[in-house]
Amino acid sequence: MSKRKAPVAAARKASSASRQECACGCQPVDLDRLRELAEIATEFDLAEIELDACGGVRLARRTLEAPPPAAAPLPPPPVVHVAAPVDKAVKPAEPGTLLTSPFVGTFYRAPAPEAPPFVDVGQTVRKGQVVCIVEAMKLMNEIESEFDGKILEILVKNAEHVEYGQPLFRIEKA
Repeated sequence: MSKRKAPVAAARKASSASRQECACGCQPVDLDRLRELAEIATEFDLAEIELDACGGVRLARRTLEAPPPAAAPLPPPPVVHVAAPVDKAVKPAEPGTLLTSPFVGTFYRAPAPEAPPFVDVGQTVRKGQVVCIVEAMKLMNEIESEFDGKILEILVKNAEHVEYGQPLFRIEKA
């Protein structure tokens, strides 16, 4: 017997074993048979199982449904040309060279909370001079000036989080 016919034969055998006729000569619905048919429906992906009062069975398979018709494409929106606003307050490039953070961490201007800051605006610095600390992974990393110059601007607040490559100071090279 093939794999497909085995469950159907089992359903017929189960239904004939527990048949009881009603007063009109028809058979009542057998729950065991109904369970077997439900298993068959699941196994063979059937859409419907219909039982009549006389024990007849009608099966319907699922049909592949055609996809719903595609809606007509919408026409493209009209092109509207809008002039970009002109920024009248365009800043000229600020003088100086940026000293950036070599890694992610927390920026500190001083070696301790009570200590004076390493550098202030207007102060002259030498190449290799410590200008701040960036704490990363519980390590205090001293950041040194890469060249001689004058501090024009401090771009980060004390104890502020900084990202890799974020500008920390604007320095005018000497």
